[in-house]
Amino acid sequence: MPMQADDIIRLIKDGIPGAEVEIQDLAGDGDHYAATVIAPAFAGKSKIQQHQMVYGALGGRMGGVLHALKLTTMAQRP
Repeated sequence: MPMQADDIIRLIKDGIPGAEVEIQDLAGDGDHYAATVIAPAFAGKSKIQQHQMVYGALGGRMGGVLHALKLTTMAQRP
């Protein structure tokens, strides 16, 4: 069963306090999403570390219940 966008947002916000999260369903199937995550906690971290933080917040759901997630991460709005 696909994940709902609201569940993805909740998990990321719970796992990365202070994060702003925007989700877009890329295919309309609940399996392919794009997420923009802006979080002060990303400051000083590489893109890989930022993405690892998001994957950690998703608690192992990537590749299973959540098939595909295109990530854009940043510490603050441009």
